[in-house]
Amino acid sequence: MEQLLELYQTMGISPAVYAYGERTLEHLKERFSAIDQIAEYNQAKVVRAMQKNKVSAGCFAATTGYGYDDFGRDTLEKVYADAFHTEAALVRPQITCGTHALTVALSANLLPGDELLSPVGLPYDTLQEVIGIRESPCSLKEYGVTYRQVDLLPDGSFDYENIRKAIGPKTKLITIQRSKGYATRPTFSVSQIGELIAFCKNVKPDVLVMVDNCYGEFVETMEPSDVGADMTVGSLIKNPGGGLAPIGGYIVGTKKCVDRCAYRLSAPGLGQEVGANLGLMPALYQGFFLSPTVVASAEKGAIFAANLYEPLGFPCFPNASESRHDIIQAVELGSEEAMVAFCKGIQTAAPVDSFATPYPSDMPGYDDKVIMAAGAFVQGSTMELSADGPIRPPYAVYFQGGLTWLHAKLGILMSLQKLVDAGLASL
Repeated sequence: MEQLLELYQTMGISPAVYAYGERTLEHLKERFSAIDQIAEYNQAKVVRAMQKNKVSAGCFAATTGYGYDDFGRDTLEKVYADAFHTEAALVRPQITCGTHALTVALSANLLPGDELLSPVGLPYDTLQEVIGIRESPCSLKEYGVTYRQVDLLPDGSFDYENIRKAIGPKTKLITIQRSKGYATRPTFSVSQIGELIAFCKNVKPDVLVMVDNCYGEFVETMEPSDVGADMTVGSLIKNPGGGLAPIGGYIVGTKKCVDRCAYRLSAPGLGQEVGANLGLMPALYQGFFLSPTVVASAEKGAIFAANLYEPLGFPCFPNASESRHDIIQAVELGSEEAMVAFCKGIQTAAPVDSFATPYPSDMPGYDDKVIMAAGAFVQGSTMELSADGPIRPPYAVYFQGGLTWLHAKLGILMSLQKLVDAGLASL
């Protein structure tokens, strides 16, 4: 459309980049249609959970102080439990981020002398200090929890032989990170996670399994909680918050595990009885309602990015044709300069702080400098259009989010434009 092209030109996108994007999209209609079908299923699943638990306008009332008898908060947790098919759920604005949710789940269900096992290699950077892989006050290691890991095989698959050997008498909890984090390994499908859980529980039936589900919710019709996970954990400023939740995290799973998490989050003896919602219920409910379609938009953006960049010689993980199990797209750019240009494009396309320029800097919880682009309505929301990555070889940037597919498209085109302008990519 000529008017659109003219508008894009005023924003800095050249006719050549726009045309290249349109040619790329011609081949994606079938994949986008399949994503919409999954979104339709998940939308119905969420609505059904809300209907079953009789969500009403009364659920949106604000509470303060202790938050005793918070009807809206308690109902929301029932909605999450039903949507994820679990016995119980803990969904709280007092959980500040995904790392916090994971920390609560781990520290609540591991005691001194217990062992934590990761059968999927090194966990995400911020969890390394939680565990004690990198020294930190109040780590699990400091409280007497030991840690073991089994690296993935070179092809990214599970090393079942060594996982069997690693599961011992002290192994209390197994942690599985679904998404790739700052790595270029594959993201695991729910089916693959189910196979790994079944294997581990066959070796040791009483072992607990926690799945870090960040970036994976509603990408498939099933969740890790459907395939045997004792706890499934995530952040509300990622997928399930739908872009509206301003803070929060969730833990769904068995009642025994979730009860312990509630005691750890608040205090022994108090558990889920306390925790005021502070007027956030409308955003948490509506964000969860919108999440399936918002996730679909972000997934389309990830697929578009891979199909745009891979033909230009930039390795992509997943590649342009692979099936998707989270909303993150990794693109290997080969240099710090290219990472900065990419992130400048994402920032330029943002509705908030579009005039800001992202630069690499030190970040809490990371050893390397990190560059982040996110002109978001909610600070740090990676459900919104964003890109980030550690400044280290192979200089991969991790693109995710986009509350609407059309905004994701704009951001990806702008990222490519910045690379072209800098002479770092050619069409």
